[in-house]
Amino acid sequence: MQDFIKIHDNDKVVVALKTIPAGETLTVEVQGETRQITALEEIPAGHKMAICDIPAEGEVIKYGCRIGNAKEDIRAGAWIHTHNIKTALGDLLEYTYEPVAAVEQDTGPASQEEVTFMGFNRPDGKVGVRNEIWIIPTVGCVNNVATAIAAKANAWRMANEDKYASVGEVIAFPHPYGCSQMGDDQEHTRQILADLINHPNAGGVLVLGLGCENSNIDVLQPYIGDYDADRVKFVVSQDCEDEIAESLEVIKGLVDYASKFEREPISVSKLVIGMKCGGSDGLSGITANPLVGRFSDKLISMGGTTILTEVPEMFGAETLLMNRCADRELFDKTVNLINDFKNYFKSHNQTIYENPSPGNKKGGISTLEDKSLGCTQKSGSAPVRGVLQYGDRVETAGLNLLSAPGNDLVAATALAAAGAHIVLFTTGRGTPFASPVPTVKISTNSGLAGRKANWIDFNAGVLVEDKTMEEETKALFDYVVEVASGRQVRSEAAGFHDMAIFKQGVTL
Repeated sequence: MQDFIKIHDNDKVVVALKTIPAGETLTVEVQGETRQITALEEIPAGHKMAICDIPAEGEVIKYGCRIGNAKEDIRAGAWIHTHNIKTALGDLLEYTYEPVAAVEQDTGPASQEEVTFMGFNRPDGKVGVRNEIWIIPTVGCVNNVATAIAAKANAWRMANEDKYASVGEVIAFPHPYGCSQMGDDQEHTRQILADLINHPNAGGVLVLGLGCENSNIDVLQPYIGDYDADRVKFVVSQDCEDEIAESLEVIKGLVDYASKFEREPISVSKLVIGMKCGGSDGLSGITANPLVGRFSDKLISMGGTTILTEVPEMFGAETLLMNRCADRELFDKTVNLINDFKNYFKSHNQTIYENPSPGNKKGGISTLEDKSLGCTQKSGSAPVRGVLQYGDRVETAGLNLLSAPGNDLVAATALAAAGAHIVLFTTGRGTPFASPVPTVKISTNSGLAGRKANWIDFNAGVLVEDKTMEEETKALFDYVVEVASGRQVRSEAAGFHDMAIFKQGVTL
């Protein structure tokens, strides 16, 4: 394993791959010359060391881009972190569309290789990678009822497992909303609930209402649109003598309906994959995120679809995405995507660039630009083909951008609601959370993968050890096909299924 990595020829820093003690000398290429740089202090793993002198207010370059300005004179060999670097980002910005060549070239011709996964074809033309029964509460008041129904339904399902072998778990998705909301906040709740009700990973859905809530079933149905009455059922708790008993009978019918679906070969061009990172560290932009980017390019070359979200973690790298937009209209939508989120922060009197998190900083990320340039590596190099507002469902194949915050649970739920069958979640710190769809945890470093094997599904840390990007891209692609074909990820095996809605407005 090498001691450090220089990401781009123009970089003024290297990233330590293991702790570099003070006094150790590194041989580094700097501006075309081979130089000996001695560490002036200990450089923790994942952190940055200057490889040339940088004057106060001078640009600190990583990924070939500015990640901030020096707060003071920085000598070659110095540790660069929050104590001596500051963000160079401003407020709302003016952007100019400067399309890059990749927009015209795309990523090359689609692969001739016919790759399939074993999934579920739905009557409406959609496909699913799971055949589960989902219980969607319309309001938080019935959360405990929904959870109790799921527990009883799963006990019954397991007792009849031989008869219903193709039907997965019965899952309740509790949330605290659906009432006492106003305006867009309430609209977003209704839209996300409707998106989940329509998600093809659910072979059957019970919509569980209370009866007196703002987003009651009658109000919610227009958001759902046309639906299969055999697949989607409704129970209003206030209208039942025993809502749990009645719901159990409804779920038995849903299980019987879902059992008619069996896995069959489906082209990977039908896959929609969400991309998210959290608990990032100094290796995120070097291992896991670029790996997901390569995966994204590969899937798109086969006709598939990927979705990138967490808009606040695009700040500082947004122009790289804007200039990959396939046309001017998409560029304008991406500008609005960025500025709308900045205005959201400003409307709440919050600092736009209050990022990275304490865990990010401990892992070696110093500024939002540092974080964002690593984060956007997940987008690969394909053109942007779609820009989605929060609650929108994906319609265009290829790379899509989705409006959602950086919060892990909220963003992953938004990806699922947009139509993602699976979420790829890269992390340098680790997390056990899940989302409504299989959530693949990809570690940025081997230490995390070894320490938290109960959380981590795929280790990208080997990219700085003994594996090539080409090898690991194939390995990740094959693994995702296995997950799409039914292989459980760690959080599924643990029984974890989370859902969180973006709360933005007033609570009555």
